[in-house]
Amino acid sequence: MPILDREPDIFPADLFTRFPGETAGSAEANLDDAGSWWAVYTRSRQEKELMRKLRAMEISFYSPLVPHRSRSPQGRIRTSYLPLFSNYVFLYGDAEARTRALTTNTISRTIEVENPAVLVRDLRQIHDLIARGSPVTPEAKLQPGAPVRIRSGSMKGIEGTVIQRHGEMHLIVVVNFLQQGASVKLQDFEVESLG
Repeated sequence: MPILDREPDIFPADLFTRFPGETAGSAEANLDDAGSWWAVYTRSRQEKELMRKLRAMEISFYSPLVPHRSRSPQGRIRTSYLPLFSNYVFLYGDAEARTRALTTNTISRTIEVENPAVLVRDLRQIHDLIARGSPVTPEAKLQPGAPVRIRSGSMKGIEGTVIQRHGEMHLIVVVNFLQQGASVKLQDFEVESLG
């Protein structure tokens, strides 16, 4: 079976600029009153299928995909794009959009997000980190560390936690709703403490 090209992991492409969630004024006031954010827990290995169906139905969603390189038995290097958060797709819409999404037969359960402004901020940071081309590693559990903000370089403005792992500094960007995140190796970035 051929490995597919990278598919869109966000719909519409301007989802985070249309529903900013944390800019001028109250964070909650900037979200469209017509919709809610839902964390959709998919059936096993159905994230991409759900994203394809949501895109066809024109329902807004985000599920970050990261490249994964593997070597085939013939020695070729193949790149596939895997979900950063296994079994999760974040959906934005009204109750009718959620009901239509449930008809895809790919969803195990849905969870309404209580604090959408925080979720949007966290997802936007993950989206920006991946868009900047940094090699991102999934983090299944949170680790204690120093909260920081990157002040310069290609990751300027991203907030997270700095930890030391195998003698190297790593920045962990967290999605608090899931208590999971993504890490990237810090190189020549200037950081400022938030705590």
